[in-house]
Amino acid sequence: MTINDEREKSEERKFAMDEQSQFNARMRRDRFIGHWAAEKLGLFGAEATAYAKSMVNLDLEQHTDAAILARIKSDLAAKNVAVSDADISAMMEQKMAEAVAQLKAGQK
Repeated sequence: MTINDEREKSEERKFAMDEQSQFNARMRRDRFIGHWAAEKLGLFGAEATAYAKSMVNLDLEQHTDAAILARIKSDLAAKNVAVSDADISAMMEQKMAEAVAQLKAGQK
């Protein structure tokens, strides 16, 4: 194996690890934003957990932040909870930062 082959394999491993890290952070973010929205909807305990899991499942199916935002906006509007798209997007960014920080810290 040449140095270039080793370098290429190393870059492929790094890419795969980065992709896995991004996926893990996104799924954690979805769970966090789901719990945030659940609280605004008046859901607690098992109901809140189920709602948060539904956000993870939605992302796994749709693969877009827009789908998460639209679902939360729709659910909140159905309960007459006024939250802007900008507020939801900002919270999604905040929850992503929390997820990344937790993963970097090795938290489960």
